[in-house]
Amino acid sequence: MTTEEAKRLVKPRLSARRWTHTKNVKKMAVRLAQRWGADPEKAAVAAYLHDSAKELPRAELLQIFADNAIIAENAPARPAAIWHGIAAAILAQTRWGVDDPEILSAIRCHTTGKPGMGLLDKILYLADMTSAERDWPGVEELRALEMEDLDRALCRALKQSIDFVEEKGGALDPESVAAYEYQKAQVDR
Repeated sequence: MTTEEAKRLVKPRLSARRWTHTKNVKKMAVRLAQRWGADPEKAAVAAYLHDSAKELPRAELLQIFADNAIIAENAPARPAAIWHGIAAAILAQTRWGVDDPEILSAIRCHTTGKPGMGLLDKILYLADMTSAERDWPGVEELRALEMEDLDRALCRALKQSIDFVEEKGGALDPESVAAYEYQKAQVDR
């Protein structure tokens, strides 16, 4: 799938607000890819597709998981807030012909992270957190750090996500904790 194909596919599926976010994530993902030596085209495709399932109803997400139980793994048992990333990766693979494992992985873990994240995984995760419309306290510092040290930026971003979920009293996905612990061990070496 090309960047243009991904753009045409996703735009009608999203609200205006979500489409603006998606375009901003694409811009940041391409910028990070260029900075860190990843493929900008792959970054753009992953960014366009990352929230393609974000606005689907809960029942439709559960149906996607039921229809694709093997690749959905244990998605329904995980916090509902992260379902859209898994569902988007499943749709990309099963309906839209995306077969690039790096793109599929980046889409799948863009909300949770995972231990041993690849370069594209890191780029999409950070681009989603630091896209232009984001204005949470500390985002400017994270934007600067991701251009200087991708691994430290990822570690900080994972920790901030965990802290945010805990402060809001939300359900914490075990994959996020595992991702943070893995990444912290890598940067503390």
